[in-house]
Amino acid sequence: MFQFFVEPHQIQGKEIIITGSDVNHMKNVLRMRGGEEVRISDNTGRDFYCAINRIENEKISLTVQREAEGTEPSLKITLFQGLPKGDKMEMVIQKAVELGVSEIIPVAMKHCVVKLDEKRAKAKQARWQAIAESAAKQSKRSIIPIVGMPMGFAQAAEYAKKLDIRILPYENQRGMAHTREVFGNIRKGASVGIFIGPEGGYDSAEIALAKDDMEMVSLGSRILRTETAGLCALSMLQYAVED
Repeated sequence: MFQFFVEPHQIQGKEIIITGSDVNHMKNVLRMRGGEEVRISDNTGRDFYCAINRIENEKISLTVQREAEGTEPSLKITLFQGLPKGDKMEMVIQKAVELGVSEIIPVAMKHCVVKLDEKRAKAKQARWQAIAESAAKQSKRSIIPIVGMPMGFAQAAEYAKKLDIRILPYENQRGMAHTREVFGNIRKGASVGIFIGPEGGYDSAEIALAKDDMEMVSLGSRILRTETAGLCALSMLQYAVED
């Protein structure tokens, strides 16, 4: 079953109106017809199973059949991802959305190979947000996670202070006992930030800044690539907290 997102004002009682680019996608790409069932989320946590009622040139009318169970995790997770090379960020965003993040902040750390000026950062952010939306549809999320503009490490650390707990997997941290303790103490409803370094690793100044304010944990005895580490941490967190 296909998933689409609408704004709350597009829901009028038992009728939902689809507009914009999704109309063309439904009509001409998916070739959907009247009576077909789709899943609709209003990006605030409400989900519905609907049937296509009427297809017009610029809008599609749906009839709400019943409410759907939400798919959001109990945690509000922000992934602070050190900017990786090439198109790795696209894969990280796609998989992190599937694993339940609420927000992704690209972080320009000292040892990042990628350097983005403001124009390129805006173009990248727009593409990354589109990837997040596509992944949210595919994985039946109830919200579209936000991909923020890139920020420096110090700014990201300050931004993360609003979260209940901040976790930084670090290759020099040894032993999984502390990792299990940290993850085991996180309770449902908490807001969690996970910091992931780039290919070049963290700078000593970044670690010094994080030491007093973040939980330094290990993800195991092997060195993980930057595109693997965040997904590993998200999976471990989900296993530890979710039912």
